[in-house]
Amino acid sequence: MVVIMVGPPGVGKGTQGVLLAEAMNSRHIATGDLLRAARRDGIELGRKAQEFMDRGELVPDQLIVDLVREVVQKMDRDAGVVLDGFPRTVSQAEALGGVLSELDRKVDVVVVLEAEDDVLVKRLGGRRSCGQCDMIYNVHFNPPKQDGICDRCGGVLTLRPDDDPATVRRRLEVYRRETAPLVRYFNDAEASVCRIEADQSVAEVQRAIWDSVSE
Repeated sequence: MVVIMVGPPGVGKGTQGVLLAEAMNSRHIATGDLLRAARRDGIELGRKAQEFMDRGELVPDQLIVDLVREVVQKMDRDAGVVLDGFPRTVSQAEALGGVLSELDRKVDVVVVLEAEDDVLVKRLGGRRSCGQCDMIYNVHFNPPKQDGICDRCGGVLTLRPDDDPATVRRRLEVYRRETAPLVRYFNDAEASVCRIEADQSVAEVQRAIWDSVSE
């Protein structure tokens, strides 16, 4: 099964995507993680993509498509996939459809997570990331044991430029303009589209997602 997680920044796609992939015994593919790894490893694609991310803008389609294609094509054709953060635009969805078609696969379920803007700004504004292992915390909801220090590796936690409140609101505007039309696209493509209210506990959201995906 190929599942796509769709939703605005800060809605919980990463957390829920990982949990869903574990429950499905599937591969979780987060483009944000792939891009950060590319930047950390000094790959040119990562450097170019980070310039857009820091400004709160979407990474150009072709950069993302090339990265995801490379990962998906190396996977077993029967392996389950949970895509988190891709596609973000209709053109990316069309490109993904082409990649999957080459592998005799298709998008089966689209999970749309939704929450109010103020909730999302608080979530992202409180987010802190480890520069060494990419572990993510939130000072309001999931703080580290020691302020500013990663529990996993002891690295220093920082606020990413794209999590600054002003940048977050711009990212939400970009999402509404360029990503929300994905819902209409997948409806037209006859994929199963499930809308989930994300302003609940992690367990409640995961249960709602699992119920929808299992139907």
